[in-house]
Amino acid sequence: MAAEAVWDRGFDLATMVGHAFQCLVDDDELRASLIAIRAALREGGRFTFETRHPQAHAWEDWNPSNGSEVVDAVGRRLRVWHQVERVVGDVVTFTETTSDADGTVLRVDHASLRFLDVPALGAFLAGAGLEIEAQYGDWHRGPITDASREIVTIARRI
Repeated sequence: MAAEAVWDRGFDLATMVGHAFQCLVDDDELRASLIAIRAALREGGRFTFETRHPQAHAWEDWNPSNGSEVVDAVGRRLRVWHQVERVVGDVVTFTETTSDADGTVLRVDHASLRFLDVPALGAFLAGAGLEIEAQYGDWHRGPITDASREIVTIARRI
């Protein structure tokens, strides 16, 4: 967890990928992680990450009929699907189920993700001493719009 890191100005760049930022669900955990990330950055260092844009309501598509076929590290064909349990404020709690090709359930995981909007995201970053340098609504550096599914952020240590 980023909050447990003890680096002091050792990096020019810190990144979070795969929507990992959304796993910081609790305010205190989010603040502590951002403060630790800032401490790890040199003056002017950057923190880059992406998060799903809440206005896109991505979780509305998370259901068994929208599962994905995947191949694991040993070559097994698996099916993975998500099912929303509840949405409370900006936190979505869901179940992820993994089965083998014949439908036998191999694993069931429960998780929560936080969907922060642009103003809330900016407030948390500013509170940790990070300034938004750029934000994009997609991976092609397009602007954040009503149709954006992502918030790609580059923040700088101030």
